[in-house]
Amino acid sequence: MIHRIYSSSKTFKELRFTAGMNVLLADKSPSSTAKHTRNGAGKSSLLEIIHFLTAADCPEDSIFRFPELVEYRFGMEFDFGGKVVAVERSGRAPNEMIIASGDTSGWPIQPETSSESGERVMAVKEWSRVLGALIFKLEDFVGKGHVPYAPTFRSLFPYFVRRLPGGFTEPHLHFVQSKPAGWQVGVTYLLGLDWTIPQAWQVVRDEEEEIKKLRSVVGEGDLAEIVGKKAQLRTEIATADSLTSRFRERLENFQVLPDFRDYERRASALTQQISDLSDTNTLDEEMLVELERAVSEENPPQIADLERVYKEAGITLPDAALKRFDEVQRFHESVITNRKSYLNGEIQSAKRRIETRESQKRALDVERLQVMGILKSHGALDQFSKLQAEYGRKTADLELLKKRFSAAEKIEEGLARLKIRRQELLLRLEQDYSEQSATLNRAIVTFEEISAQLYQKPAKFTPTETSNGPFFKIEVEGERSPGIGNMQIFCFDMMLMQLVAARGMGPGFLVHDSHLFDPVDSRQVGTALKLGATLTQDKNFQYIVTLNSDKQIEGPADFKVSDYEMPMKLTDATATGGLFGVRFG
Repeated sequence: MIHRIYSSSKTFKELRFTAGMNVLLADKSPSSTAKHTRNGAGKSSLLEIIHFLTAADCPEDSIFRFPELVEYRFGMEFDFGGKVVAVERSGRAPNEMIIASGDTSGWPIQPETSSESGERVMAVKEWSRVLGALIFKLEDFVGKGHVPYAPTFRSLFPYFVRRLPGGFTEPHLHFVQSKPAGWQVGVTYLLGLDWTIPQAWQVVRDEEEEIKKLRSVVGEGDLAEIVGKKAQLRTEIATADSLTSRFRERLENFQVLPDFRDYERRASALTQQISDLSDTNTLDEEMLVELERAVSEENPPQIADLERVYKEAGITLPDAALKRFDEVQRFHESVITNRKSYLNGEIQSAKRRIETRESQKRALDVERLQVMGILKSHGALDQFSKLQAEYGRKTADLELLKKRFSAAEKIEEGLARLKIRRQELLLRLEQDYSEQSATLNRAIVTFEEISAQLYQKPAKFTPTETSNGPFFKIEVEGERSPGIGNMQIFCFDMMLMQLVAARGMGPGFLVHDSHLFDPVDSRQVGTALKLGATLTQDKNFQYIVTLNSDKQIEGPADFKVSDYEMPMKLTDATATGGLFGVRFG
């Protein structure tokens, strides 16, 4: 139960609660104007404070961040985990909870001591997990990662402290725009049934929505051609994957040579030198052939020819002094000998040059082979970068093909597969309802018993298995009016209070705002309040109700609302008469 609601603000009206039913009244002054509404008294703000102190979000437009309130702490002292605990929070530090008092030894997450204030503090998200573990037995989720669509404290608690907007539309709803999983999982868990079935249903719905969006985008035009057919894409993926693997292998075996370009230039220079030497040798070899031919053709003149020449010279030159014939012959023979000697010398010189160059070529070729071996086993950095970039492109192409394949698979097979999945979940749901028939019957009977206290023909609570998950129907005979709909919410909440209490869980209190009773007939309000007071005694829980003082209530003869009115009353007659003691907004 809640013992008190308080604040560090001196103008705030501290509220103290007792066991059983507590009725907080708000008076409307006869002199109040349209600006002085009953809502200005702060009845609904009580529910906002309770949510604020139980880990609700605190957005920028929250009343706790209004300039008039942001500096103040608000606190709640309540029974928690078998002990009395007080917690506080402020709009100035909305992400931090202060554990003002109480034993925390049994908590799954322990608060830390602030180095600045010396107080015990805890992050709001951690506080929410502690609340879930101790109030709704959500220990399995404490400290673990995000479990999609699993029950959380904040998804379950609003059934026990309903607030606007959305809390007074349908019994199973507390937030109008929530996904089906929000209420399917929540109500299923509170009833004690298998909540993982509606959780899986929401996953199916999400996948169906993705497929429908994909089909809408792809359509039948150019994009459909881009996505392609699954069989064709499978072949393309296999080819692209093989090519990408080869590129990856080349990258893994690639060795970068920092001075690769210097080696390239050296290899080129060596090749050029070897080529130049070969060209020069070719010239010398051609000359050697000519020299050897000349040597073979160098013969001394015939003696007869020489004699004839010599005689002719004597006739032609009678007065000249002519050498002796044997001297001339020796001269010619020496010329021939010297010529052959010269040619042989040139031949030997050419051969030596050719041999020297061949030796140089062999040495240069050995060096070139070494350089080429290095170049073959290594690569340049720019080559590696190009190879890396190409591998990146191939990988991107492969990923695109896989995404196209995934899209084609979803479109071609997705809806059919999900339709089968829905049937499987429906079978699971039917089996769960069959196996948990005792639990279901307890909920059905409890709701009917509560409803029977309000109407001659009680409404019926009918959990139903559908192809879209569990649905919690409430069937009422006769015409449905807004008042009847709100009383169904009353019966539903009272049912949940009893069911969770029987399982040893729940907050131990139920809070109803005056909005629940606004459209309800005065006699029904009186009957409902008497029933609430009776159930709090029989089932040992606390029931807090906020009402407008001018609300007509025709209760049974043995019931008086005044017996449950809290000493503190709120009024909109003055600026200081509301819960906060100030006007704002």
